[in-house]
Amino acid sequence: MADLKKIMEELSELTVLEAAELVKMLEEEWGVSAAAPVAMAAVGAAVAAEEVEEKTEFDVVLKDAGPKKIQVIKVIRQITSLGLSDSKELAETADAKIMEAVSKEAAEDAKAKIEEAGGVVELA
Repeated sequence: MADLKKIMEELSELTVLEAAELVKMLEEEWGVSAAAPVAMAAVGAAVAAEEVEEKTEFDVVLKDAGPKKIQVIKVIRQITSLGLSDSKELAETADAKIMEAVSKEAAEDAKAKIEEAGGVVELA
């Protein structure tokens, strides 16, 4: 087994340029990157910070109008104040945004009404 203390002492004597060259050589020899763990830790921390922030605006997305499309169209007209043709078009369009950037309460209310009418809704 290698004398780790001796290796540590020899590494301590290297200049910064020599240490950088050693890192390059080891990366090439072993097919690894010394920077990857640091970058992944930074990305993980950024994702964790984003998850902490609670979402305040939601989109109400109609996934499927279901078997009672006429009832769903009526609900869409009620919650959006759109005309019949616009509401019908939304009900027939896959992944149509019924409402955009609304509060959580408004989004959940719209979702409940559309689902009660037979539609399938997702909050995004």
